[in-house]
Amino acid sequence: MESSSFSPENHLLLPDHPGVYKYFNEENELIYVGKAKSLKKRVSSYFNKNAGVNLKTRRMVKEIRRIEITLVNSELDALLLENNLIKKIQPRYNILLRDDKTYPYLLITKENFPRIFQTRKLIPKRGTYFGPFASVKAMNNVLDLIRELFTIRTCKLDLSPYKIDEGKYKVCLEYHIGNCQGPCVGHQREPAYLKDLEQAKHILKGNLGIAKTYFKQEMQAYAENLEFEKAQKMKEKLDLLEKYQSKSLITSPSIQNLDVCTLVSDEKYAYVNYMRVKNGAMITSKNVELKKRLDESDEELLLTALVRLQDQFQSDADEVLINIELENPIEGLNLTIPKIGDKKKLIELSLKNAFYYKKEKALLQGLNQDKKERVIRQLQQDLSLPEIPDHIECFDNSNIQGTSPVASMVCFLGGKPAVKEYRHFHIKTVEGPNDFASMKEIVMRRYKRLMEEEKPFPKLVVIDGGKGQLSSAVEALQELGVYGKMPIIGIAKRLEEIYFPGDSYPIHIDKKSESLKLLQRIRDEAHRFAITFHRKVRSKNAFGTQLTGIPGIGENTADKLLKHFKSVKKIKAASEAELSEVIGSSRAKALLDWMQKEKGA
Repeated sequence: MESSSFSPENHLLLPDHPGVYKYFNEENELIYVGKAKSLKKRVSSYFNKNAGVNLKTRRMVKEIRRIEITLVNSELDALLLENNLIKKIQPRYNILLRDDKTYPYLLITKENFPRIFQTRKLIPKRGTYFGPFASVKAMNNVLDLIRELFTIRTCKLDLSPYKIDEGKYKVCLEYHIGNCQGPCVGHQREPAYLKDLEQAKHILKGNLGIAKTYFKQEMQAYAENLEFEKAQKMKEKLDLLEKYQSKSLITSPSIQNLDVCTLVSDEKYAYVNYMRVKNGAMITSKNVELKKRLDESDEELLLTALVRLQDQFQSDADEVLINIELENPIEGLNLTIPKIGDKKKLIELSLKNAFYYKKEKALLQGLNQDKKERVIRQLQQDLSLPEIPDHIECFDNSNIQGTSPVASMVCFLGGKPAVKEYRHFHIKTVEGPNDFASMKEIVMRRYKRLMEEEKPFPKLVVIDGGKGQLSSAVEALQELGVYGKMPIIGIAKRLEEIYFPGDSYPIHIDKKSESLKLLQRIRDEAHRFAITFHRKVRSKNAFGTQLTGIPGIGENTADKLLKHFKSVKKIKAASEAELSEVIGSSRAKALLDWMQKEKGA
């Protein structure tokens, strides 16, 4: 694979070849990854004014400053590479699977007399992992079956040959109740143990037919040797395996190894059901939700989900059943839309799951919305507000020993954070650590701006602090002539006391009240936002001061670097060529030498 870089203006120079394209913004941040059968045609479609692209896509295109491409051999390779990049980097404009769970695996350890146990941590050197399992119950069912069929040890002893030969161990209760054959004292040798473990691996892979054949052969061998008790035990294990298979059987055993992936969607989301089927049994079933970022087609959403889920569940399926006709089938992916028979029934079952998942999500969203409305209505009642506070703004200051004073304002709409409405403030008119004067400044600047832009005022203003900070905020509103047009309160941290302007004594809301928890959440969010911004500013100031101490680098040069690279981290990560473009080669070399010395120190 080879990579090249282009500017947006030169998109017509891209090759007519399969590959992956990456869009970078002004800060050199990767904002989108895509795949294409023809890079030239696909990328050009974004910059064609007559293409009729949607608003979200046009917004993304405006941000593009650099295009990087990677050529591959086929469209399937491009799809797989795209999936790996999205999973690793999670660009802002790409489709992401909404799934924050960690799934359980079964691990067969690398040791003498290997063990099988469940884990959520993937450490490849520990052994062979099977899974992930979509549910703990499904995993435990398989593990219980294996422990009933085979005598796999559960102890954590180091069963090195010399320790067994020296007689360091004694048999435990598991041996006496028949769940273990005592390898710790030499009653079972490793070759016989590994023979059972091999059959357990077949079951974990979903190949029940191989395990059934093994038990049949063992049963017949014991019967021929007139060892009927042992033959009966093999028959019981065979019956147990067949009973397990019949419970998980959903279609004809002739359907050997395939995946099923169906999708239903609405304006904002897509809902996918993914199933793995082996020997007629469903061994995995998983529902996922995808949020549309650029009004993607159902075809794009389905392929994205399919590749991601096959990778996640380590699928080796020969065929994939889907419910959406693809305009441009991808060579190398065996995708089928069945019309009749057992495969058609599998699609119907998968679609039933996808529709149910969509309905479940809609119901949950409705319940969450009802809860938010209930909480803000409760807040209105607790604070005796004239209107429902569905628009709340909260202010907080941040400074350490008077350095780099800053402030923040966070906004909650309908009980939810409206991150796009958050605002940062550099304190401009106040010298030294004066929280009261700083609060007055930022409140005045905020609402003077809203007045100038003729935007609506919030239904509730929250000040992070007690009577002092609240009085300062009230002064700002009075000077603007808007005091009384919006309710304002102060919330003190220590006892969660709520202060109203002019009241000598605070009120207390029940500590278990949902409305108080909402106020605490808003206050904590404002504090977090202010602290984060303060650290960033302090870091920039400290770094800028250090920079000006380097020969040949003054305040103007330091400002240029911070303005261009946006952060100290990006300056330190920049190459000599990138630094030279901004401040010239001699200053870039001096800066790199200084950073190298700092790193060494």
